[in-house]
This record gives sequence, C-alpha cells and structure tokens, in this order.
Amino acid sequence: MVITRTPFRVSFFGGGTDYPAWYLKNGGSVLATSIDKYCYLTARYLPPFFEHRYHIVYSKNEVCRKIEEIQHPAVREILIAMEFERGLELHHDGDLPARSGMGSSSSFVVGLLHALHALRGQMISKQDLTREAIRIEQEWLREVVGCQDQVLAAHGGFNLVRFETTGEITVQPVTISPDRLQQLNDHLLLFYTGLARTSSQVAASYMSNLSSKEHQLRVYGEMVQEALTILSSSQSLLDFGRLLDEAWKLKRSLGEGVSNSEIDNIYATALKSGAVGGKLLGAGGGGFLLIFAAPENHAMIKAKLNTLLEIPFRFERSGSQVIFFDHQIDYSNKERDRVTQNLRPFSEATVSASAKNNSILGPIVS
Repeated sequence: MVITRTPFRVSFFGGGTDYPAWYLKNGGSVLATSIDKYCYLTARYLPPFFEHRYHIVYSKNEVCRKIEEIQHPAVREILIAMEFERGLELHHDGDLPARSGMGSSSSFVVGLLHALHALRGQMISKQDLTREAIRIEQEWLREVVGCQDQVLAAHGGFNLVRFETTGEITVQPVTISPDRLQQLNDHLLLFYTGLARTSSQVAASYMSNLSSKEHQLRVYGEMVQEALTILSSSQSLLDFGRLLDEAWKLKRSLGEGVSNSEIDNIYATALKSGAVGGKLLGAGGGGFLLIFAAPENHAMIKAKLNTLLEIPFRFERSGSQVIFFDHQIDYSNKERDRVTQNLRPFSEATVSASAKNNSILGPIVS
C-alpha cells in the first residue's frame, strides 16, 4: 500500500504565460508557491477475491471490471498510459475542494502518478513526475491547462518557474531570507468564495485567441521580475500587494468569465477594509480569493467578509511525497512477473503516435 501527499499551490504572477501556445513562441515565467493544503491518494493492489478489478473512491464510488469502464478521466487515462493491468484500489481525499483555483486537478494527477510508480517499486524524480503529469493533462486528457500547477505540485516550494521557447522548464527557488518569506506569508489571507468552476473551461474562453491578449500576457511576465525585485530588496511588502492589484485588474480584462459581480463586490469590500491588493486564484470564475493586507488590518477584513470561509495556510517546501509505503502479499506469480518486466517510468513509448507528434516538453531542471 502507498499513500502520497501532494500540495496545492498559490500563484502570484505570470499566470497565462505557462501555456505552451504562448511560451513556445514568447517564453514565460511564473512566481508561485505550494502551500500546506494537500491532496492525499491511497493506492494498493486489489486482492483477487472480488468480481471487480478496480475500486476508485473520490466524490464518487466506482467499481469496475475494466479500465475503460472507469468514469474518472484522469484515473482512466493514467492507468492506460502506464499499461496498468493489475487490480487496483484507489482512495482520494483533499484538504480543499476541486475546481477552486488551487491547482487541485494537477495535484491529483501528480499524486496519482507518484503513488502508482511507488506501488510498482519505482522512485520517480520530481522532473519526470512533472513531465508525466503535463503529458497526461495536455496530451491525453486534452485539457486547456498550463504547466505551472504540475511543477509546483511535484517540486513544492516558493519558486520562479521559467518556460523557455525550447520547451525547457526551469525551477528556481526564490532565495530570500526566512524572515522576509514569513512576513510575506503573514500579509496573505485566503477566502473561499463558494463558487466552483472548471479551470480549463474558463481558460479556454480567453486562451483561444492569444494574439488579442498579447499585451496583457507580456505585462504579466514583466510583473514577475517586479515582484522579485520587491521581495529581494528592503522595499515595503505592501508594494507586492499593490502589484497584485494591478495584475488582477489586468487579468479581468482577459474575458468576461474571469470575474463576476459577486467576486467584484467581495474584492471591493476587502479593499475598503484595509487590503491593498489580491486576486482570484486559478483561471478565474470562482474558487479561492487571495487578499494581501498588512497584518493589523486582517481582523477588520475577516469581520467584513465573515460570510466567507477563511483558510489559514503556510508556505510549504516538500512537494509531492510518499508518506506511507508497505509491501503487500502478491497472490499472482503471473502478475508479479509482468510487473517486474515493466518497471520503467511512463515514457513517450506509451504515448499515442498523435500525442508524441504534438509533444511540447523540453527538459525540466531545478
């Protein structure tokens, strides 16, 4: 049995420039961090005493005889991609809800890949874990998603992530003092709006015509460097919050689905109560609202937004981890022999021909 713990993320600047359709032509960069809210996945080989071969538990409870019968698209496609033929039981638990702008879908994919590799006796690198998760979401599931969520889920930490026109992805930890990082964390509040949405659908509404959004995306990239300058200097951290406010105003201009009147009212209330900036996390449309304010103003903001659920959080550095591993009895020599022969990472050899031809990934380095 294997249990993996994979963090969710908070993205500050550069979102949108991590989409291959943009960065393969223009390059991109993102400033983001993983946080101490996690996706947990428990995986074990299913003993051969049941009529079914696959038991998948998440918000639904699926019992299937064939992989093709599995309704959860990510589970189904990962098992197909990994040529996973042994009976399997999976359980998913999350600290935060899905479709909320915290990179939950990518955390699920990263965590599941990590668990299945561990179940096979493989220790997969964070770089390979990132690469496989991106392929699953973009090439197998055909989701309109970027690449930052998979990077943060796999690697963890507070990072500058660069996306090169060559397809290379570079993960660079932000090297500021622990006190400065703590102060940044202390200025942040996270509220759940209660509005769920599908990130890829919101993103598709404004990423389909990138040429018309070129100005906004270039400014996003420039804001990443501005934010790093603020963090690495003695400049007031409130300037970081004001920059978030500028980025949010710019993001709202990407499309109608990014915000709505309810979110705008919540954000305006926070500003009137002492906040200097913030943003809706993820592609937009709902989910979690990040607010930046001096700590002495937090009590007032919480009081004014008391109808919303506030989520205390801290930055984390571990990324996806196997937190429990225990060998199981192998009931089948035939299955054991097959698994031994297939102890290899998910690679391009298992990707369909069309997916291989469309692969956009270069090396991922950290």
